[in-house]
Amino acid sequence: MIRTRMPHIASFAAALLVLSAAIPAAGQVADVNEQTSVGNKPERVEWFGGLGFGLFVHWSVDSQLGSVISHSLVGADEEYCRRYFEELPKTFNPKRFDPDDWADLAKLAGTRYVVFTAKHHSGFCMFETKTTDFDILHTPYGRDVLAELVPALRKRGIAVGLYFSPDDFWFLWKQGTTIGRRRPGVTPQENPELMKYDRAQIRELLTNYGPIDIMFIDGPAEGLRELCWELQPNVVVTRGAMKTPEQYVPGVAVREPWETCMTMGTQWQFKPTNESYKSGGELIERLIETRAKGGNFLLNIGPEPDGTIPLEQQRRLREIGLWTFINREAIDDVEPWVVTNEENVWFTKRRGKNVVYAIVTRPEWPYGERREITLRSVALAGPDGKVGVLGQSSKVLEYNPKADPSTTWRPTDEGLVVSAMRAQRIYNDRKWPNPVVLKIEGARPLEVPAGVTTGKAEVAPGRVTLHGELSFRGDKQLEVEVGFQLRRRHDPTQPLSTADPWKTVALQKMLGKGGFVVEVSKPESGAYEYRAMVKHPKVTLFGDVKQFTAR
Repeated sequence: MIRTRMPHIASFAAALLVLSAAIPAAGQVADVNEQTSVGNKPERVEWFGGLGFGLFVHWSVDSQLGSVISHSLVGADEEYCRRYFEELPKTFNPKRFDPDDWADLAKLAGTRYVVFTAKHHSGFCMFETKTTDFDILHTPYGRDVLAELVPALRKRGIAVGLYFSPDDFWFLWKQGTTIGRRRPGVTPQENPELMKYDRAQIRELLTNYGPIDIMFIDGPAEGLRELCWELQPNVVVTRGAMKTPEQYVPGVAVREPWETCMTMGTQWQFKPTNESYKSGGELIERLIETRAKGGNFLLNIGPEPDGTIPLEQQRRLREIGLWTFINREAIDDVEPWVVTNEENVWFTKRRGKNVVYAIVTRPEWPYGERREITLRSVALAGPDGKVGVLGQSSKVLEYNPKADPSTTWRPTDEGLVVSAMRAQRIYNDRKWPNPVVLKIEGARPLEVPAGVTTGKAEVAPGRVTLHGELSFRGDKQLEVEVGFQLRRRHDPTQPLSTADPWKTVALQKMLGKGGFVVEVSKPESGAYEYRAMVKHPKVTLFGDVKQFTAR
């Protein structure tokens, strides 16, 4: 084992080295259901994992206020609750809601499923129900939003998903129970009347709207997910039965099915002011990173109270849609490659085929310019292997008949060297800031470490001890460098451009596999993220992102 003592961290610049090849990092660890997908049919889980890209829709009666959805009721006084439950429904009239417009935009963006908030924690039902008057039918709109949206999605071949909250603040208010989450008596498992109420609503949702593909149960799911499978055996329960990290992408590939959900800005529901959005380019990269790590990316929108999708959100969906229109082959029905990425190049692999996609992010790749890219984890299996740029023929460069935009490649000791030209004009100014995809047919992996695991952090006054584990395939005894990276904890709702850079802690040489330890002396107090790393002669790999708080 390696034990390294690190100098005082008060001045990061002096004590740490910035790793220029760092990958985009995962955000904070959310409180998510960590159960495996027991109860879901394996073939349906496999189907779900192939979808890749979904659209989350948070929309409820309090979108009129532009507040956080539902949660403003927690800690609210009696008068606020009364006005919320009794007055807000009287002014909710989404008369510009057009389910066909929503479905067309979802299709254009490249999403293959939509998860709609049938009921959030407030208890307001966006569907017709016999269980309560606190629903969309008892508003000036007076129509069943869900009944209009479901056929519009099905018509376009988009899978239908429903978000359902077991928590119900309206029910607790009527019952005389203090509104809250994660406190005694507020979950259906502890509140038999609420369990009966929730089960009646799930029965309505899975009986009155035809086949439902996905259920997202945002709270304790015991006794509810089983009813879902009983009513519709083919339904896939995501949250409540599989890992669903919120607002972050795990630091490593996960082989079992999982789904990350993420906002475009800081809030799930419509926020009319004081909002900041991630760029379309960053959202595309989050989608790519998620798919490279084996997950589905569920990107959220928050419609306005009149039923329209905010222009800022539409524009980002259209930017993503342009990218997926060209490159969707690299994210649909794919699985992880032997490594997730080589610096800014991310990989996916076509299911059941020797086809690998090398997705070059942050390319700043001008139209008509030729570049060489060395792929250190990829080789071609035989003479029939070939490489091309996804979406383009590579036969012609517009207005330049003498140019040769063909893609070439050659094997080297360093890896597969690809020479390619971006020869498809996407924007009128001929600039293209978003990822470019290389399609490699007949691919086979080169030898790389099996991986590095981020272990626990032992926090004591004046020091933090970080643990990691290195593994290789077989009995390899290759000498590599191992260590850790640190940074101040990043708010996952904010763009990655606002995050502190990752900084490397005293790399040390290590032969073969096993554990290693690094001690950080006298760290400044505060919250940190950390991840283990290994520098192989060909690639640098990282473990999952974990956290500690120094004191």
